[in-house]
Order: sequence, then C-alpha cells, then structure tokens
Amino acid sequence: MDPLYRRLGELIGGHVQAVEQQIVQHLTQLMQSIGWPGVVLIMALESANIPIPSELTMPLAGWLLVQARGGTALQAIWQGGLYGAVGCTIGSVASYWLGAWGGRPLLERYGRYLFLRQRDLEQAERWFARWGDWAAFVSRLLPIVRTFISFPAGVARMRFGTFTVYSFVGSYIWCAGLAWGGYVFAHDWAARDHAAVRSAHCPGDRRRRRVVRPPTQGVDPGSIGSGP
Repeated sequence: MDPLYRRLGELIGGHVQAVEQQIVQHLTQLMQSIGWPGVVLIMALESANIPIPSELTMPLAGWLLVQARGGTALQAIWQGGLYGAVGCTIGSVASYWLGAWGGRPLLERYGRYLFLRQRDLEQAERWFARWGDWAAFVSRLLPIVRTFISFPAGVARMRFGTFTVYSFVGSYIWCAGLAWGGYVFAHDWAARDHAAVRSAHCPGDRRRRRVVRPPTQGVDPGSIGSGP
C-alpha cells in the first residue's frame, strides 16, 4: 500500500477513535448523573435522526447501570431493552409525525438540519417496497437504517399503531442485545476507559518506553555517558 494512503488511513482512524472517546465520555457523565432516564433521552435523539450510535450507548448502559452496580445479566436484558425501546419509540414517533406533516418538501428544504439526505429517504422507500410494514420492524435490527426509517414511514403514512408496535418490539430486541453485550464484556469497556484516561494524561508514555539498544560494536562502553 502507498505510504501516503496508509498514513491517511491512520489519521482518519485516529480521528474517529478520538470522536468515539469523546462520545463515550459524555455518555458516561450523563448516565452517572441521571441513570436510565439519560438512556431514554439519548435513544430518543438517536431515533429522531440524530446520529448518536446506539452501539455505544446501550453497551455502556449495560456496564455502568447494571454490571457496575452489581446487577444481573437478566437485568441488563430487560432494563436495557425496556428503557432503550421507550426512548427509541419516543424519537421514532416524533420523526414519524414530522414526515407525515412535512413530507418530501420538508426533507428537500430542511433535510440537512434534520441530518437527513435524499438518498436516506430513497433507501428507506426501497425497504418499504420490499418489506411493507415489516420494514419498520426489520430496520430496528440494523445499524444506520434504524436511525432514518421513521421519517419515511410518516411520509408513506404507514398505519401509526402498527408502526409504533413494530418500532417498540424491534427496538427492544436491539437494545436488549446491546445492553447484554455491554454487561458480558464489561471488562473490555473498563480497559478501554483506562487506556483513554492514561493516553490523555500520559501522551509521552510510548516514547518513554522505547527499547534501549546495546551500544554498537566498536564503541568503547566507558565512553558512553562521559563528558566531552
């Protein structure tokens, strides 16, 4: 691989990792401050077209709000599923009615403020064409698509009761699985958190741990460290 492209990949990867660490820090502060209502709030925003990854939110909740407090895996499943699904449903309902009220003209005029693009709507419409009303359920089990499916459902005037039930059930399964994963792999979250803190406070740690090579052949060992 060309060194330029390799370096570019490293820079982009480092930037993404830094952004991810910032998100995790903010989520951690929120959950430690207000607990499960914070999860409801974040998941509502995520389902209302705000790209906050549930793949970070829910595993973090399984760790901080269940495992770290001495809870069980079953608690991670039902609490994570319930609170996550409630938040998802709130945000989804808001996005649904926004789509039902404004339709395509709203997307074309204000889509960039709603973090929605024309191709997001087109992708969602293809889902509805393929799956029908089940698209509201299936999409809740898929990354990215789940964030943007509600607005097109409103544009298509999907039956509101069916949309709400499918959204809740699909979101429950998704959130419960992620929260359970966070509970099971809590030690990995702790290790990442420790590494992030260490990196923030000891940026020169890697440089200090350089391997000291022995003096090359022909150099007088007694001359090393001696003055001029």
